[in-house]
Amino acid sequence: MPLEQKKRILVVEDEEPLAKALEKDLTKAGFEVICSLDGTETVHLLQRETFDLILLDILMPEVNGFDILDILQRSRSTTPVIVLTNLGEEEDKVYTSRLGAVDYLIKAHTPLATVVERVKEALYAK
Repeated sequence: MPLEQKKRILVVEDEEPLAKALEKDLTKAGFEVICSLDGTETVHLLQRETFDLILLDILMPEVNGFDILDILQRSRSTTPVIVLTNLGEEEDKVYTSRLGAVDYLIKAHTPLATVVERVKEALYAK
């Protein structure tokens, strides 16, 4: 019986210390993690590779998270996206949901362990 392949997570986060912390905790939880530190790099990655889930920051230089959600929606992507941002306005949450995000977490209010749990829920709660 073949071993189950690790789920691939794309972490899109321009704050490198947070990206590294997420990578460490998600890897420890059994995921394969790719980090992208900017939106432009993310667009190129999404054109070349597939992921089981995307953890997406909104506020980034050049190509922001809203743009990436729009690109994913237009390409009819079925990859679940969890937004992890410091934008706390209800309209941002509603907008990302309309663009297909499955969850919305506020960085300042969400411990890394909770992020890992929400990733597991999004991937395995079917």
